Amino acid sequence: MWHAGDGIDYAMYDPASPKTPVIISEFPAAAESICRAMVQLRKHLQGNEALKRRLFQTEFLATLSGELMISLVYHRPLDDAWQAAARTLAAELGVRLIGRSRKQKIVLDRDWVLEGFEVDGRELRYQQIEGSFTQPNGGVNRQMLGWARAQAAGLGGDMLELYCGNGNFTIALAPLFQRVLATELSKSSVRAAHYNLDTNQVNNVTLVRMSSDEISDAFAKGRAYRRLKDIDIESYRFSTLFVDPPRSGLDEETLGLARQFNHILYISCNPQTLRDNVAALHDSHRITAAAAFDQFPYTHHLECGLLLEKRERLTP
Repeated sequence: MWHAGDGIDYAMYDPASPKTPVIISEFPAAAESICRAMVQLRKHLQGNEALKRRLFQTEFLATLSGELMISLVYHRPLDDAWQAAARTLAAELGVRLIGRSRKQKIVLDRDWVLEGFEVDGRELRYQQIEGSFTQPNGGVNRQMLGWARAQAAGLGGDMLELYCGNGNFTIALAPLFQRVLATELSKSSVRAAHYNLDTNQVNNVTLVRMSSDEISDAFAKGRAYRRLKDIDIESYRFSTLFVDPPRSGLDEETLGLARQFNHILYISCNPQTLRDNVAALHDSHRITAAAAFDQFPYTHHLECGLLLEKRERLTP
């Protein structure tokens, strides 16, 4: 948020000139509900000192189900005057509103929205928590889920999922497998994933808060992990590994784990690390399906999906 005199505007920055603001009045690449709210919010802020003073960032989270959450981030403590003005703003815009400043978070109603859409004739619902990772493009996310389900259909057996987040893919894929063991490290994402499993009545998933290198070590018979003490990994009949890692891709330990699976369903937000990981798995797996998903139109960012199948070993 750019302040000039008594005015306030949205601003973006060109990487080539990171200290020069580019003032914008609209952002057509965003969801329609965000575009409408941007205009209404700026108009409200202009005439309200309690909301405008030292506001430096605004975050929007919209859903295909019609909910919208706005987070206002400040360089000052938020007081009772801010709360009163914020409640009026939230009611007028019909949105969830959150205020943030250093060591302070004020939630007027709730800090999450409920997404909902249909995939393959099934209505899916997802709790998306403010500040936690969610798929940024709802329409493209539906396409990714549909593609992933098409690749997983018929694989059978059990599935191990790493980096499950709030259960975005877990909820869609679980009905295609006997059992699913899903892992995620973020506490807020794990909390949302449990909520989403219950809301969607998915009963064949066991969720463990562990990192990918920890679960890889557990599979390699490394040290004993307390969070796995009630889980009999040996009883699973894994056919498929599903991964949706961060931009850094899979580490060496996780690549070692991946080589054990007949099928690897890989969703990547970084084509370069995906290429590197696939090259590392070339001796054990081959690509049988591929897709690209443009989550961020007009940018170089591209989401990719691959299905890898274990190569047959020739006997001497």
